Amino acid sequence: MERRGLLFVVSAPSGAGKTTLCKELVSIVPGLRHSVSYTTRKPRPGEVHGREYFFVEEHQFQEMVDRNEFAEWAPVYGHLYGTPRAALIEMMDKGIDVLLEIDSQGAIQIKKKFDDAVYIYIMPPSIEALRMRLQQRGGDSQEEINRRLQKAREELWSYREYYYIVKNDDMKQAIKELEAIVLAERIKTKRLDLHWLEENFIRDKEHHSKVTDSPSP
Repeated sequence: MERRGLLFVVSAPSGAGKTTLCKELVSIVPGLRHSVSYTTRKPRPGEVHGREYFFVEEHQFQEMVDRNEFAEWAPVYGHLYGTPRAALIEMMDKGIDVLLEIDSQGAIQIKKKFDDAVYIYIMPPSIEALRMRLQQRGGDSQEEINRRLQKAREELWSYREYYYIVKNDDMKQAIKELEAIVLAERIKTKRLDLHWLEENFIRDKEHHSKVTDSPSP
């Protein structure tokens, strides 16, 4: 039942808990890997180059754009973010399911190129809950928090571009829903190798029928 890897695209407004949920999902679902994006922003405390992101200078990022190395890229909150095309395709060609965390701008770009991907939007419980999470996260000024909240209000309307919506009110429940989406998509009829099914069931049945219907010597 071999198949090409699936692409799961996950978006959410800043502070909705997308990164935490995706890390947990990858840790509990076998055969699911993160796609590591490139960014021009500086690492936050605890972030590691090549794990959360590939952190590069703007001129390096622009050179990659010029060489058409990104499946999608976009400016977000004053920084550039991009998904490396070659690594993404390589994993999928090997049958690995890929989890891609990107904002709605990037998701719309990806949707034009990967129409068979699965699009999931993480919703915060409310704007007020989002405000509290951004404040508790630390590292951002009040002006930056307000800017992110305003962008979140605008981005939330893009939920219509996605196939699933997961409300991150309770993390354990949100993880269960994300896991259910991945497992259900993997066993959809259109994802399966129907040649395998025909060889093992339908043609075997036809062969058995011919043998039993054959006249005795």
